[in-house]
Amino acid sequence: MALLDRSEWYGLARETNWTPRYVAENELFPADLSDPYGLPMKAWEAFDEPYKVSYREYVKVQREKDANAYSVKAALSRSKFYDSADEGYLSLLKLHYGAVSLTEYQACQAQGRMSRFSKAPGMRNTSTFGMMDEMRHTQLQLFFPHELVTRDRQFDWAHEATHTKNWAVLGGRHCMDDIMMTRDAITTSIMLSFAFETGLTNLQMVGLAADSEAIGDFTFSNMITSIQSDEARHAQLGTPSIEILIKNGKKAEAQKALDISFWRVWRLFAILTGIPMDYYIPLEKRHMSFKEFMHEWVIKQFVRQLNDIGLEKPWYWDMFLDDIENHHHCQQGGIWSWRPTVWWNPPGAVGPKEREWLEKKYPGWNDSYGRYWDVIIGNLLDGHEEKTHPNCIPVICNMCQIPVSNRPGPKWKARVYQLDYKEKRYNFCTPVCKWIFEQEPERYKDFETIVDRMYSGVIDPPTLPNVLTYMGIGVVSNGGRDGYDYSWINGYRKQAAE
Repeated sequence: MALLDRSEWYGLARETNWTPRYVAENELFPADLSDPYGLPMKAWEAFDEPYKVSYREYVKVQREKDANAYSVKAALSRSKFYDSADEGYLSLLKLHYGAVSLTEYQACQAQGRMSRFSKAPGMRNTSTFGMMDEMRHTQLQLFFPHELVTRDRQFDWAHEATHTKNWAVLGGRHCMDDIMMTRDAITTSIMLSFAFETGLTNLQMVGLAADSEAIGDFTFSNMITSIQSDEARHAQLGTPSIEILIKNGKKAEAQKALDISFWRVWRLFAILTGIPMDYYIPLEKRHMSFKEFMHEWVIKQFVRQLNDIGLEKPWYWDMFLDDIENHHHCQQGGIWSWRPTVWWNPPGAVGPKEREWLEKKYPGWNDSYGRYWDVIIGNLLDGHEEKTHPNCIPVICNMCQIPVSNRPGPKWKARVYQLDYKEKRYNFCTPVCKWIFEQEPERYKDFETIVDRMYSGVIDPPTLPNVLTYMGIGVVSNGGRDGYDYSWINGYRKQAAE
């Protein structure tokens, strides 16, 4: 075969289905792990993966990618970039590594489930390469921050975050366990490959690499670009699955899987990407706002893909568009206020010039989110830093595990959407999170938020020091502080003096 052109033998080599003789087909491919939609084997044999690659080709290309990524890192390892890098940008790296590194390892297991339990030979073939992709991404994103631990202990969260019960980790794990660790092979391909990777993260890596390069971090930019080139391939697993489901009368089921997963990953994506783009990247290095990025790179492409594939925009699309204007601004304020509970140093980054930029990009920012920051700025100017740390416990959404919040100011929109189920009351931040819970309440009902654990006795006593220890703060590293040591308020001091 090595002497033949790939087009002459690839189709034959990937046709690996057979009629089992020693076990029934439903034992070889149990519905709960394989196909709960009940499609015949013949239907799945029509699966046609867009990226066709042989093992020989895969190994050759991946070896070249690794050689490039590691050689760039080695060449720049003597650079003093990280010694003098902007603290906001370093916080972006700490947030990324802690949230993403071992999530890639989870994705490796999700790809492995598709490679074993999918009835489609093409999916089994492609997800096998996807499994190796995700293992490679895990190794890269554990190795690259490792050398930075001696500079700043907070980089150790790249290895440790997923193993802690930090509130931010609980939110990410709740989502990722839902969409890629506890679903069947086909639903996983829709939720992980289509909604998450194709819809959001594949393009996010393009923007993140561009931002890093503009700042001068060529090591990180090169690594992310290398990872994105893999994602572009195995992110295509969901599209053929959806096409087959629609062709066989299962459009509603595919639409529901999309609607659930897109909102779930969006709520995290807005924090992981939106906050750094609009607050952590130094003002002079921002080439576009998060809103501009979402509309230009994500929304246009995603809607086009939905139209091409035959699905509709999620039913909550108008809420999603409003959330682009709102969600990450709320969480920036919340994360900064509860900064001792996270593993990075979130900068306030709302000096006069930054606020002018935010108002231009998000008209009405000063009259809403600005009012929240005005109180903080006043306390800092008066020398009352202690008043910038809230004493109350926020209400946490029982679905996304994120504090319930919404637009402040005159158009106050913060609401708690509640549901009583089996003698327990659940709180949600949006009608969408409540709707997701209602689809499968038995799946979600027993998970406790970090606040639930304080009141149920899991964290005992529920004192602040004990809560921080429970979340890994002070164990892995100290908690966060203002990334710029409040230097961003100097512009207000100058204004007051004038």
